[in-house]
Amino acid sequence: MKEKVALYPGTFDPITNGHVDLVRRASKIFDRVIVAVAAGVHKSPFLTVEQRFEAARDSLVGIDGVDVVTFDGLLVEEFKKRKVDVVIRGLRAVSDFEYELMIALMNRKLNPGFETVFLMPSEQYIYLHSSLVKEIYRLGGDVSCLVPESVDKKLREWKVK
Repeated sequence: MKEKVALYPGTFDPITNGHVDLVRRASKIFDRVIVAVAAGVHKSPFLTVEQRFEAARDSLVGIDGVDVVTFDGLLVEEFKKRKVDVVIRGLRAVSDFEYELMIALMNRKLNPGFETVFLMPSEQYIYLHSSLVKEIYRLGGDVSCLVPESVDKKLREWKVK
C-alpha cells in the first residue's frame, strides 16, 4: 500500500505552538508530513530561511514521520517535486478560509491533481499568528507561551529585532 504524504508549507516566521499542533494532527492522518519552509522573500521575513528551518526542525523533534525542508518558488512545483498527495493548510477563522480557498483553487487551476486538506488547530491556538508573535517579541514582550521552548531560546540567542 502506498504511503500517504502531506506537505505543510509556510514561512513559519517563526514557527508557533499552533503550527506544531497542526503538524501533530496531520501526523496522525498521514504516514509522512513534510514541513516545507518557504523562502517567503515577498513577505520580508523576520528570520532567515536557515533560522526558520532550524527552528522548525528543532520544534518538531519527536513527532514521527515528519521531515523539514526548505523551498523557493511556486507551491505547485514543490507539490510535484515532492510527489505528495495533499497540501495541509490551517484554518483559524472565516477570514483564513476565504484566503486559503482562493489559494487552493488557484493551485488546482495550475495543477489539476493538487489537493488541499484544511485542518483546524486546538481552540487554545485559534488566535495565534506568527505576525502577532513577531510584534510582541519586537516590543519586548514574552512570547514563551506562544512558541516552542527551542524557538523562544533561539530568538534570544539570535538577538533578532
